[in-house]
Amino acid sequence: MIAALPLIAVWLAALGVNAWLSRLHAPWIGPLVAAIFGATILLLWEMAVRIYAVPAVILPPPSRIWAAFTGNIPLLWGDFVQTIIKGALTGWIIGALAAIATAIAIDRSAFLQRGLLPIGNFVAALPIVGIAPILVMWFGFDWQSKAAVVVVMVFFPILVNMVAGLAATDPLQRDLMATWSAGYWHALVHVRLPAALPFLFNGLKITTTLALIGAIVAEFFGSPTRGMGFRISTAVGQLNIALVWAEILVAALAGTAFYGIVAFIERRVTFWHPSQRRQQDR
Repeated sequence: MIAALPLIAVWLAALGVNAWLSRLHAPWIGPLVAAIFGATILLLWEMAVRIYAVPAVILPPPSRIWAAFTGNIPLLWGDFVQTIIKGALTGWIIGALAAIATAIAIDRSAFLQRGLLPIGNFVAALPIVGIAPILVMWFGFDWQSKAAVVVVMVFFPILVNMVAGLAATDPLQRDLMATWSAGYWHALVHVRLPAALPFLFNGLKITTTLALIGAIVAEFFGSPTRGMGFRISTAVGQLNIALVWAEILVAALAGTAFYGIVAFIERRVTFWHPSQRRQQDR
């Protein structure tokens, strides 16, 4: 209990500072509170590991993880390019474009609405650990098989959101376009696609993390001697847990940046939507 007193003191001090900052009104308060909270977690982590002498193979301290990160930057960069850029990003783009095109086809065809969506639901329910080995055998051990896994994972969530967005157009708007004798494609481009953008971006943001998870997990079933999943599996076998956490740090930073970029594009493209205006008013 005595050993835990420094941890409790640090936590209470950080809690008091954040409680005081939360009563202030300034645009920089939110980021500062989040930064203090994150720094507190890292400090408590470092202190707890050292106070209780936790073995590094169980949980290395943040300082050791940071040393593994800074000492293996070329290695981590190569894994980042292989997994995130080639596998996750490529698969995410292909899956998103395929989902958008399929949603438009479903919107045009009642037959596809009844037949394709149930099949898509079935495919979405397939476990990644089941389809990843099959796709690795089909597309080889390089990044193409990881991109194929990502396509399967992101396709259905984007498809569902896009179909819902195309169906969410105001009936008065559709009647107005019909009054002007606008064809399907004209109404699609000028009315229905803009109305579907908020739904589409919801699907895109959800699948940013799915893409990273799919690409990393797929590398456990076969990859060249590079990639984040490959590095994690080999580092665990070597009991180099600090390097494992360094790869996790890279994945976390990449996922945060990926989501932030999509959210930034959403704010720029759908600035007219009520949800974006409410956020700006805050």
